[in-house]
Amino acid sequence: MDSTAEGTTAPDPNIGESGPSAAAAGSSSASASASLPQHQHQQQQPEGSSPPAPPSRYESQKRRDWNTFLQYLKNHKPPLTLARCSGAHVIEFLKYLDQFGKTKVHITGCPYFGLPSPPAPCSCPLKQAWGSLDALIGRLRAAYEENGGRPESNPFGARAVRIYLREVREGQAKARGIPYEKKKRKRPNVAVAAAKVSVEAAGGGSTSGGGEGSGDGDSSAAAAAAAASAAAATTTV
Repeated sequence: MDSTAEGTTAPDPNIGESGPSAAAAGSSSASASASLPQHQHQQQQPEGSSPPAPPSRYESQKRRDWNTFLQYLKNHKPPLTLARCSGAHVIEFLKYLDQFGKTKVHITGCPYFGLPSPPAPCSCPLKQAWGSLDALIGRLRAAYEENGGRPESNPFGARAVRIYLREVREGQAKARGIPYEKKKRKRPNVAVAAAKVSVEAAGGGSTSGGGEGSGDGDSSAAAAAAAASAAAATTTV
């Protein structure tokens, strides 16, 4: 997401983070731990134990996104539960986030429609970029299943959500003049590999044929060369 929701009805991005009450609880626990005898304190922290590794940036962002979505459901009128959430509600959530976007999306009547670098500012609205929404849905889809949701009922993987994201991508590509193209995977050229094998096999055959009439030693050498060529051809395949 480009920014975080604000206001009375906006989801709180910091929900779930440690607040003053959590800090107070931690301070009380630290004081109680400090008042224990030294030998008891050492028993609570055995040697060789290491603190848990902090969550990655992706995991932290996923947790914030999930808490923001839950807060959105809570503030929804009427309030929604996660069990009743559908793909339509997810699309509604994405449209709600557009008010916090920072990406200029030109409307059809704008003179800068389709220009990747407008020469002057305009009054077209700011929206969430397609890439941000696509990444957000990916994180929420994973968080839904990590929190006990079934994959077959995951609203973030609904067909309607995929269609909406595709429409946003195509619309922003036209409005901003920046096409979104998927990177094509490079596949090995099977025809070139087959031709190489044929050339190597032909070379092995000519080598074995050139030793005709040279005696048993030459025939053995030619056979060994042909076997080596065949092995090389098999490796190439």
